[in-house]
Amino acid sequence: MGGKTLTRADLAEAVVRKVGLPRNESQELVELVLDQISAHLAGGEPVKLSSFGSFGIRQKGERIGRNPKTGKEVPITPRRVLVFRPSNIMKDRINAGLSRVRGKSAAE
Repeated sequence: MGGKTLTRADLAEAVVRKVGLPRNESQELVELVLDQISAHLAGGEPVKLSSFGSFGIRQKGERIGRNPKTGKEVPITPRRVLVFRPSNIMKDRINAGLSRVRGKSAAE
């Protein structure tokens, strides 16, 4: 799976190509969208993107963990974690892409 990582710059470049906005406005648009998603999640609100998936915050309680190096028990503090649940459409797209990748390697 060692493909290239999608970056903010890649997203902005896609907006330039598809929408035709100037590069600086495309970068601002990408930042605005990401800032809105972050702000809502930080406020504890879920974010749902149709055909993509849902982001949410889950509260994890305090628990006892173990240091793998020493075996000593240590408390893990309660915290909020980001969770993502892909939509069925996204799952289908990912599985279709996986099938194409497997088909190529079998054909080669």
